[in-house]
Amino acid sequence: MILEPGLLNIIQYVAIGVGIANICLLLGLFYIYWNSYQEMKSEFTIGLLFFTLVLLVQNIAATVFLVLLNLTVGGGGEIAEAVKHLLELFSITLIQFVALSILFKITY
Repeated sequence: MILEPGLLNIIQYVAIGVGIANICLLLGLFYIYWNSYQEMKSEFTIGLLFFTLVLLVQNIAATVFLVLLNLTVGGGGEIAEAVKHLLELFSITLIQFVALSILFKITY
């Protein structure tokens, strides 16, 4: 699949924005779960904290990858390979945003 450079830039910027929104949602969830753990000292809440931390690390890594991909100029083979998977990463990030928004809504 060949993407036009303008469309590719738009997808990258939107993916970076959604990644940052995911990080913000996860930080909010972590804050809520941490306060909940301070009150209840529940093992379930510890599980929620670990779950949130793992997703936070994954989203930070994905967003950093997207930013680095956006900053990289040139047309080397590695860049072409990375761009090939941009739509998949964007789709995953967008689906996570929807899921995290629902989780945040029912948690808050």
